[in-house]
Amino acid sequence: MLRTAIHAFAAKGYYGTTTSEVAARAGISQAYVYRLFPDKESLFVEVIGHCSLRMSECFATAAAAARGSGPAEVLDALGQAYARLIADRDLLMVLMQANCATSEPAIRDAVRAYYAKQVEYVRAVSGAADPEIQRFFAVGLLCNLLIALDTAAVDAPWAKTLGAGIRHF
Repeated sequence: MLRTAIHAFAAKGYYGTTTSEVAARAGISQAYVYRLFPDKESLFVEVIGHCSLRMSECFATAAAAARGSGPAEVLDALGQAYARLIADRDLLMVLMQANCATSEPAIRDAVRAYYAKQVEYVRAVSGAADPEIQRFFAVGLLCNLLIALDTAAVDAPWAKTLGAGIRHF
């Protein structure tokens, strides 16, 4: 159900997706969706939580496989793992759509919780200083944009400038 909802919300966002579309994609009735979730907002918040869990699992695996224990080595491992994870376009687009739906208090709270969890995990596992952590997340957000815009297919100076030195999978 959540994978289906991720795909639906990734395609049209929170505001553009109906629970009937999610139900149809999942091959269930809309009534069953409402049996599992009281409303669309609750379903979307659960989707954000699921994406956060996937991110946490990705980061934990990457941290365990880092080539060293210093901040640079750990952040590099986490960054490479993140680049692989967001190759899943649905996951990437849901995260971006969630950022765009933060005018809804419950969604804003879920997005804040997602970032708080990820930032504190990166801090704990890497031992990096705040400026390094900020840069790590800034580059990650830039990666989101580059992939969402498919800048690898754009032969223009602006796209080359933004993507210089950033590796995607």
